[in-house]
Parts: sequence; structure tokens; C-alpha cells
Amino acid sequence: MTDVSSGRAERPAIDWNAREFLDTDSLDREIRRTFGVCHECRRCSDLCDSFPRLFSLIDGPGKGTIDNAKSEDFAAVADACTLCDMCQPICPYTPPHVHAIDFPDLMARYRAWKRRESLPGFFENELGKTDRNGRLMGFLAPLANWTSSRKNRLTRLLLEAVAGIHRDAVLPRFHAKTFSKSTASATPLVNDAAPAYGRKAVLYAACFVEYNNPGIGRAAQAVLARNGVETAIAYSTCCGMPQLERGDIASVCASAESVAAELGGWIDKGYDVISLVPSCTLMLKTIWPRYLANDPAISRLAAHTSDIVDYIVAIARSEGLAEGLTPLKGGVALHHACHARALNEGRKSAIMMRLIPDCDVLVVEGCSGHGGSWGVMKQNFPIGMKVGEPVAKQVARSGRRYLASECPLAGDHIAQGVERFQESGTTEPGTAETMQSRHPIELLAMSYGIGE
Repeated sequence: MTDVSSGRAERPAIDWNAREFLDTDSLDREIRRTFGVCHECRRCSDLCDSFPRLFSLIDGPGKGTIDNAKSEDFAAVADACTLCDMCQPICPYTPPHVHAIDFPDLMARYRAWKRRESLPGFFENELGKTDRNGRLMGFLAPLANWTSSRKNRLTRLLLEAVAGIHRDAVLPRFHAKTFSKSTASATPLVNDAAPAYGRKAVLYAACFVEYNNPGIGRAAQAVLARNGVETAIAYSTCCGMPQLERGDIASVCASAESVAAELGGWIDKGYDVISLVPSCTLMLKTIWPRYLANDPAISRLAAHTSDIVDYIVAIARSEGLAEGLTPLKGGVALHHACHARALNEGRKSAIMMRLIPDCDVLVVEGCSGHGGSWGVMKQNFPIGMKVGEPVAKQVARSGRRYLASECPLAGDHIAQGVERFQESGTTEPGTAETMQSRHPIELLAMSYGIGE
């Protein structure tokens, strides 16, 4: 089969229950085969830290081939992978090529094997429990945000010592009112004069929007209402991306089945499904259907799901957007997030931004270096900042007033990189807006005159 949006063959289903999936010898053979191909190719050498680590296993005196590498050294390669999927689109050896290379799948498989052999560190594992953390920290929001502030050096040093969270990493803020609760009594009025009036959509909030940045959800709901779209909010549990990063595939599949059952009811009532964060969109549309290939509810959900940016562009191309967009002075440096790129749907966020009159958009490609909770850990944060440095430099030197990214965590990481450049005096100081990242839907809301 071929993915018509990208021209590439679809990635095959993953039989994670097969005996050989977690078999030590089978996995070791596949790692050696894949690493050998990657070592000869080297096309991904500058994408992240995984590939330089891989090459160092083979290069150098007394090495020469993957056969001489020690199996225990493979962990360093896997530990540097953020599952961003950016190596997959540029790999010349993906299926149906005879080499059939899928590096991100292999790293996820290795982590599942490693989890079976030895559970991840306590605090690293607990960080991935986003729903529990969001509910608890929301209840304690003022205290939680005070504790996690970079200005609070004492508590950040304690967090680093106890939990392994780097003292300088920007951490998400928590809110006493979740997105779903804050909108329950304040649903925006639907514009019945809009060209797209009559559409209905349910917003899958994503754990980050639900607990950490409800402003993204409110902006999306307001823009959709301005364009005649009736909306509902649905959020029962996280999509499972943090669990996938830790090799907990069983939890990923349990989340998938739960969310698919909930959203399936909305599909039955004629609602489109909109995901607000590209990582979640990737899970719903691509990753879940590969791990649960025989589940019709999962396949149906994937077919009915759109990312918020893609949905707005679809309205613009079919019915047309509602009037009222006004220019945003100063231009936008727009980061095309890794998981948005992995969706293979093109630069839809740039297309959406250019719907704003006279909008000067600079699209910035490349990995931010964050990688979810991976990027805040003490051992990973410096690596993440190094990986994201080219993107941060480009943004810092762009002269644009606004920074935007479809991935909120990536945007915050880039903004921190820009901040570092400005503090070091290596670039011209930017404006205050450059220091704050926004989701593109928030800028579209601003263009409509819709503010927090």
C-alpha cells in the first residue's frame, strides 16, 4: 500500500505480541542488521545524537564492523532517540526496499524489551503519568508552578538532585481549571453566517492542552465557532505517547481502546474528530492503527481524525474562512514540528498562517531537541539544547516578532534557546514576543481579534 499524501509506502502493522518481538536474540540480530545499514548510509548523521553514537560503535581502531560492537552498548543509541520520526521520511531503505529499515520502530521495540528486562527509573517513569500528574498538580497549581519555576533555584536544585530534572529546563505550568472544565460553562457562540456553518467537531484535548496550556484549546474552539463549527470537548485519557517513549506498549494500546470507544460515540453522532497537538494526532492516525491493526474502532477513528491546523486549512479550501482576519505586524517564525512533519501532510501550519493578510512567515525546519519528558532530564537537557541549536539560531536571527510551533513543548524549548543566544550577546536582542512560543491556532485567533 502507498500513502497518497506522501508517495511513500505505508509502514506495516506491528505485531507486538509475537514471540520474536521481545526475544533477546531476535532483537539483537535486527539491531545489528539495521545499525550496519545506517553506518554505511549516514544520511541521518546530523539529525540527533543517536546516529553519532551509533557510528562510534563501529568506527575507530579495533572496531570496523557492527559484529565487534557489544550488545550492552546499544542502550546509549536508544537512550538518545526521542521517537521524533524524522529519520524515517528521509531514509532511502524503508519498506518496500529489501532492507526494510524503520529506525524509530526498532528503538521503540528495544525500549519495550528493556522495560521487560528492567523497569525505567522511578522518577522518569512517574513523569510519564500525565493524567495523574495533571490532576494532582492542578489541585496544587500555585505551589507546583512556584516549585518548578526556574527563578526558584533552591527547589530546582532539589528537583535535579531527587528527580533528575535539569535545573535549567523549562517545565510546563499547571492550571487549577482544566481545559474541559474551563469551557463547560463558556462555550463560544457559533457564527451561523460563516461559510462552514453546519459542521460539527469534537476536540480531543490532549493531556498538554487539558492540564498545561488550555489557551490552545480555547483558541481552537473560538476560531472554529467563528467559522460556524459547533464543538464539543472530549478527554478521558492521554494518547499514550509518554508510555510509548518508555516502552510500555500495553498501556499505549489500553489508552487507544479507551479513547477510540469514547470518540466513536461522537463519530456516530456525525462529529468530526480534531486533535489539538500533532504528537496526539500522530498517535491517533498512524501509531495506534499499527499496534492495533485488527481493531476496526481504531481504524475508524484514524479515518475521521484531523489535526486542528489541517482542519482549518480544509475549511479554507472547501467552504472558505469567515471574514475578520487582520494582519499580525512583525512576521512569524514558524517551526514545523517533527511530529507534524511525520504526519506527511505538508506544511499545513504555514498554509494556515498565510491565510492571515500580509503575514510574513518564515518556516523553520529541524528538530527542537526537546523530545517530550526526555528533554528535561539532567542527562538529556544539554544534548537537547545542542540538537535544537540550529533551529534556535535561525529563529533568533529571523527578525520575526512571533515564534510559533504546532508542538507546545518544542516551542518552549526553542524559545529557551533563543533566550540563551540573546543573553550571551551572540545575536541581536529580539522583542519580548520572540521569547514566547504560541501554537499557530493562537495566532489565528489573535488575527481574528480573539484574545485570552
